[in-house]
Amino acid sequence: MGFAEKRGSYWRGRYKVSEGKYGTVVDPTGAVVKFATKREAKQAADEEEAKVRRGTWRDPAAGQETFGEYASRWYDAQDLAASTMQNYRRHIEEHLLPEFEDKALAGILRTDVDTWEKREKAAYAASSVKTWRSTLHLILEDAVDEGLIASNPAAKRRGRGKRAGRSRDRGPEKVITDPLGLLLIAERAALLSGRDDEFVAVILKGYTGMRWGEIVGLETEFARPGAIRVEHQLYELDSGELIRCPPKDDSYRTIDATDWLSALVADHIARTKRTPCPCHGKRYVFRGQGTARTGGHTGAKLVDVARRAGVSTGTVSNVLNHPERVREDTRARVELAITELNFIRGGTPTENAAHWRRNGFATWLFAPATSGWYPKKAPQEARPAPLLGEPWPGVPVRGRNAQGRADACWLPIARGLTPHGLRHSHRTHMEDLGTEKVLMDERMGHIDGSVSARYAHVTPGMRERLKVGLTEQWEAALDVRRNLHPRSPVAVLDRLLRARATTMA
Repeated sequence: MGFAEKRGSYWRGRYKVSEGKYGTVVDPTGAVVKFATKREAKQAADEEEAKVRRGTWRDPAAGQETFGEYASRWYDAQDLAASTMQNYRRHIEEHLLPEFEDKALAGILRTDVDTWEKREKAAYAASSVKTWRSTLHLILEDAVDEGLIASNPAAKRRGRGKRAGRSRDRGPEKVITDPLGLLLIAERAALLSGRDDEFVAVILKGYTGMRWGEIVGLETEFARPGAIRVEHQLYELDSGELIRCPPKDDSYRTIDATDWLSALVADHIARTKRTPCPCHGKRYVFRGQGTARTGGHTGAKLVDVARRAGVSTGTVSNVLNHPERVREDTRARVELAITELNFIRGGTPTENAAHWRRNGFATWLFAPATSGWYPKKAPQEARPAPLLGEPWPGVPVRGRNAQGRADACWLPIARGLTPHGLRHSHRTHMEDLGTEKVLMDERMGHIDGSVSARYAHVTPGMRERLKVGLTEQWEAALDVRRNLHPRSPVAVLDRLLRARATTMA
């Protein structure tokens, strides 16, 4: 049993922890509790000793370790995917340590956590703050399991707080696009990059629902006739390193591809003749760009001149190197395009990076393709993508005074659409076609844990109906695009439009 011990003008409670070891009743901060009477001290000591016998007692001194010290130990003990470790480190260093680093674990109160969360929501998106609080909850829950603190102050209590209905903390509605919008965005992205890679990649993502990392990490051996096999992804760390790892949630899968999509990807691989990348030694379907296309930091390329003049890149090369081989009217047209685009020989790097960077692709290619505007990026303000209006739908103007030399701009197609929004779009298109849920989950890499899902299976008929529906959507989009203009400055799309015209004739 516990006992009371006289200490000058107060009593303190003492209790047996183990053989030969005694503890003193303390408050949550570790300070000795000074009781006014012997009876109160003994009662408190008895309660602590009862906890020892039940196995629920925790050493008060353990809770005096600071959050910063414990978080460092906790992080070092984790053995998770590189992407998860990166996210945890970012959450801890950027959002948790500035508030809790020097606080003792036992000194962190629920009100401290709630106050921090409220302050973070005033500066950041509610969904982000929710993620950071979840990391804090995970860390403190492990501290509870280790006996360092009695309870988790970051735990959410049900039925408490402001009532705001189901809409509280709801994020903005996800922007999607239809098959025609997808086709036009892919064409614009290819015009901005000056090559076909972006057209093929955007179409592939829009008609398979693949994640960004899966598109970047698609190796040529997994682009098969009639199917795309998702076996790996490339995940970009904060350091810029791209690690080759399993797809998210181990969602390995084979995605049925329509005949036209398989042909599009196979033709792209054949034309580009991919070589192993220096970072992984693998042949990937897509390569990155040499430099970011910001509309002002790079000059016009040879392909831009060819598109403006309506000739091949070989003809432009002959005008520059062997003008006597080119007809007078063609040479004049090419020289005019060179002047209008301010083309400088050797002024644009031709070496492509091994892989796309998520931010560079989304900012300088996808955003202006969907909205017609380059986003605000210091020191430059948001501005329309500068274009020369001919040939339709326009040739991007690059280099010095690009805005001043432009005579056209693009209207928005799906303002606010992100690359991930194409995944949402594909799911919506499948819903529109009446695709069975079990097949949609298979293509998206989702797992349905319900009992009914255990009894549903994909059949060849389901796969064929979906491929027929996606083909009809694609052909309808091509027909509308052909009605807008029968040709395209993007070589791969131009071939598709001419082939479609021949088929319809």
